[in-house]
Amino acid sequence: MLEQLKKEVCEANVLLSKSDLAVLTWGNVSGIDPTRKYIVIKPSGVPYALLTPEDMVVCSVLGRVVEGRLAPSVDLPTHMVLYERFPEISGVCHTHSVFATAFAQAKKEIVPFGTTQADSFYGNIPCTEPLSENEIRHDYTANTGLSIVKRFKDKDVDYRNSPGCLVANHGVFAWGDSAKRSVETAIIIEQCAKMNFVTLQLDPDAQRISQCLLDEHFARKHGPNKTYGQKGDIK
Repeated sequence: MLEQLKKEVCEANVLLSKSDLAVLTWGNVSGIDPTRKYIVIKPSGVPYALLTPEDMVVCSVLGRVVEGRLAPSVDLPTHMVLYERFPEISGVCHTHSVFATAFAQAKKEIVPFGTTQADSFYGNIPCTEPLSENEIRHDYTANTGLSIVKRFKDKDVDYRNSPGCLVANHGVFAWGDSAKRSVETAIIIEQCAKMNFVTLQLDPDAQRISQCLLDEHFARKHGPNKTYGQKGDIK
C-alpha cells in the first residue's frame, strides 16, 4: 500500500544523508498520506545506504504498524504529534545536523541576521524549552512533539511561516508540504545556523535584520503577491 509515498519517503531519507545532515543512522523522514490516516516513516536504526522503498514502515496515525517487516523510527510519536497539531504539513524531518544542533544544545534560537533566513522563516528559527524530568520519563517522544507545539502556541508563531524548530538539547525537526520539502527545510536551517555561527564570530553584537527587509524577502517568496519563481511548469 502507498507505494508512491514509500518511494518518496525513501528518497527523502537518502537525500537527508547525501546532504550531510545525518551520519550513521542519526535522523529520519516521514510523510503522511492525503487522507491523513497513514504515516510512512524510516525504519529504526537502518543505514541510509541500505534503504529501499519496501523498508519504509506504514503506520496508522495512532502509531500502529500497518505494513512493514521492520520497526518504525523511535521518533514516530513526535511525528504523530506534529501531523495532528499542524494539519497543513505533509512531511516531517528530524536531524542532528552539526551547527543547528549546536544552537539547540546551547538553547539559543537562530536569529535572522540577513535575507537568507528571511526568505524561508518569518523571524527566529524557534527553540523549545527543555523537557521536565516527568516529561522525559513519561512519553518522552510524544512530549518532544508537544514541546514544539507549545513553543509555537506560547510565542504565537505560525508553523506555516516558520517551518521548523530546534528542540532544546536535542536537534532539529522540520516540516513541509512533502517529505522532500521537509528535508529541504532542514537544509535551510543548517545553512542559517552556519551563517549565524560565523556572523557571531565576526561580530558578537550583530543586529537582526530590519523588519522592513524581513517583510520584503519573506513576502516575495511566500506572500499572496509573491514574485519568486516561475509561473507554470518548467519543461
